[in-house]
Amino acid sequence: MGLSPPLSAACWATRPGAAASEGCFGVPIPPPPGDVGPGFAPAMSFRKVVRQSKFRHVFGQPVKTEQCYDDIRVSRVTWDSTFCAVNPSFVAIIVEASGGGAFLVLPLHKTGRIDKSYPTVCGHTGPVLDIEWCPHNDHVIASGSEDCTVMVWQVPEGGLVQPLTEPVVVLEGHSKRVGIIAWHPSTRNVLLSAGCDNVVLIWNVGTGEELYRLEGMHPDLIYSVSWSRDGSRFCTACKDKSVRVIDPRRGTVLLEKERAHEGARPMRAIFLADGKIFTTGFSRMSERQLALWDTENLEEPMGLQELDSSNGALLPFYDPDTNVVYVCGKGDSSIRYFEITEEPPYIHFLNTFTSKEPQRGMGWMPKRGLDVSKCEIARFYKLHERKCEPIIMTVPRKSDLFQDDLYPDTAGPDPALEAEEWVAGQTAGPLLVSLRQAYVPSKQRELKVNRHSLLHDGRSAPTATATASAAPAPTAPSSRLSAPPALSTGTGSPAAGGRLDEVLQEVAALRALVAEQGQRIARLEEQLSRLENGHV
Repeated sequence: MGLSPPLSAACWATRPGAAASEGCFGVPIPPPPGDVGPGFAPAMSFRKVVRQSKFRHVFGQPVKTEQCYDDIRVSRVTWDSTFCAVNPSFVAIIVEASGGGAFLVLPLHKTGRIDKSYPTVCGHTGPVLDIEWCPHNDHVIASGSEDCTVMVWQVPEGGLVQPLTEPVVVLEGHSKRVGIIAWHPSTRNVLLSAGCDNVVLIWNVGTGEELYRLEGMHPDLIYSVSWSRDGSRFCTACKDKSVRVIDPRRGTVLLEKERAHEGARPMRAIFLADGKIFTTGFSRMSERQLALWDTENLEEPMGLQELDSSNGALLPFYDPDTNVVYVCGKGDSSIRYFEITEEPPYIHFLNTFTSKEPQRGMGWMPKRGLDVSKCEIARFYKLHERKCEPIIMTVPRKSDLFQDDLYPDTAGPDPALEAEEWVAGQTAGPLLVSLRQAYVPSKQRELKVNRHSLLHDGRSAPTATATASAAPAPTAPSSRLSAPPALSTGTGSPAAGGRLDEVLQEVAALRALVAEQGQRIARLEEQLSRLENGHV
């Protein structure tokens, strides 16, 4: 027996004696949209369920043209490095240089066109391949070069005024070019370097000595190195398609995953805060991939996603505070970002920032350098062929209070250990600091308390009122006391003296009232912030 054709809408109401809302088989007829009658209850909802995430609406916004760094000759060396390093004080960019290697160090506020004669850091005799700021000193930067050396530099306060040619220390131990630099996340003066001689060296920068030499572990070129959160181990991605977890102090390979990605193009691996490993690479069909690995079981990835078939190496940037990974491809014009969670599929795509120009490199601002009053959760410094363009990632929030769910305590500038303690076997994670102190209320919030109206409520002389209205709203106690003396000018009578005493007493009372109200406002803002974030 063949299937009968689907019944038309008219057929559902043609059974004799059927109710207006009943079909020909006694099945209720759904009312048209917007015409839900009394007693009607739909049996099911077809609303699409979307995974809840506070980062689902993160959006990227490039800064204005005048806030970019223009006329910079970005390096053309063929090496899969970021070519850019950023901290809350400076941005450093590897640039083209004749007769050696050099990189620019610019104060963050020095935007606009950079003069060709601007001084550089130019002590290397070969092209610079990688640079990284010390996480415990915003004026110390390390560089690796094709001249087989690692140099550590001290940048003067305020930036360079003349070329910097003398490093603080030169670290010599590699027999081939040095392409990877990585500071220890929680120990002072401990620096890792990896070269094309397939050797990893751990240095004590404070003494210039080589602490550990790890050779024979990598049969081929090392693509990337990433320290764990507490710095007790690091993971590497190698040209032999293996990901290794290494304990530098014992000099042993703890874990190894062969053929993490089947493709022959470069891959990268980074440690996450919970000890998992996030990798980027290529499939056998040259499709770009992302993978998440549990170090307790490296047989199969926890999650694996294929992105596209572009050929640029993917550079991952990880925020341990929010568990968001930003992926930038060299030669791409986009930044993809993903949230890592404990629920399958573990890697959740959030969004993509897209621009017109391809990126030749990318810098990443540490969390303590962000503007928390604008809900900024990441800032990139995108390298074009001739300029550096900051890109701001923001979580849209209606409230302009401090958002403590977006800004948990983050790694601060103080080290947890000294190099000697770490060598002796001690392990500690980074010392955390709160970003609440960096929160600066917006001008709109400052104007909600109108101190001008409290001080000048119609009793002052017209000249004083006009002067105060033309000036900015006073904020400091000294500026609040500057208006009353103007009231006593013109006469020295006892009545005027009594009036002055009365005004001064009133000012003192108002100052006490303002202080009390300020404390009350602070308490109410904290309660409101907890309510908005669900912490009742």
